Amino acid sequence: MDLDGHWWPTTEHHFQAQKFTGTRHAELIRRARTPLRAAELGRDRSKPMRRDWERVKDDVMRRAVAAKFRTHADIGAILLATGDEEIVEDTTSDHYWGRGRTGTGKNMLGRILMRTRGRLLAELGEAGG
Repeated sequence: MDLDGHWWPTTEHHFQAQKFTGTRHAELIRRARTPLRAAELGRDRSKPMRRDWERVKDDVMRRAVAAKFRTHADIGAILLATGDEEIVEDTTSDHYWGRGRTGTGKNMLGRILMRTRGRLLAELGEAGG
């Protein structure tokens, strides 16, 4: 997907690299062979992370997810096919992006996916109207 003037293999690559925006480490993450490797590099705490990361991470994820579904119409259609169903990131290891071990996590990725779905639907309505 094309975002911020670069081609990103996956949203994981983009998200992890944004922790180190403007550095050589960010470019290393962008060029990682796999999303898993991008995540490993992005979680490397020996590199200085941008100071505002906690404040901007949700917006970074929103922009990446929106770009992903606009770039790939096939998965955009799958997202739209979920209708008005609640989307939950079903992971026990992440209490912020998913439901977490207890099921009471913030589910921020699920919320972002539902918001993206609503925006795609609105865009389709505007294009058709």
